[in-house]
Amino acid sequence: MADAAEGGAMRRGRNETEEERADRMWQELIQEVRVAQMGVQILFGFLLTVVFTEKYAELSDTDQTIYLVTVVLGACATGALIGPVSLHRLVSGRRVKPQAVQMASRLTLLGLVLLLATTTASLLLILRVATHDGFVPYLVAGVVGWYLLCWFVLPLWIRRRHTSR
Repeated sequence: MADAAEGGAMRRGRNETEEERADRMWQELIQEVRVAQMGVQILFGFLLTVVFTEKYAELSDTDQTIYLVTVVLGACATGALIGPVSLHRLVSGRRVKPQAVQMASRLTLLGLVLLLATTTASLLLILRVATHDGFVPYLVAGVVGWYLLCWFVLPLWIRRRHTSR
């Protein structure tokens, strides 16, 4: 059989060159980044306005510290998730697309981790201000667990289970 690999096993994957694979992977990555960028930019934009509200002055020192950490995390997440666009623009036409895709993928993963941290800190701050209850850290931990499951555990489990060795 023409598509059979050595040892009689069926060949999996695509018959594409390294450049074709890089082009496809770049398009997929950019679509993924668009979703994450939208979320982080909306969250970061909202965070930037909080300091200008009357309520900000009433926050405890702890809550103001949480806010400042959250803003810095949001800025870092924004930078990491916009980074692939700048990377592509600066190396375009230099015949380094496979390497650019690899680096952009790493920036995107870092951006997702930073987005998780930003969202966690935002949720912690909002629930602390809204409820003043002791259950807030447990609720935030539950949401973080959910994010970890959806964003990392399930994808890694699928990758491990369905990737041929």
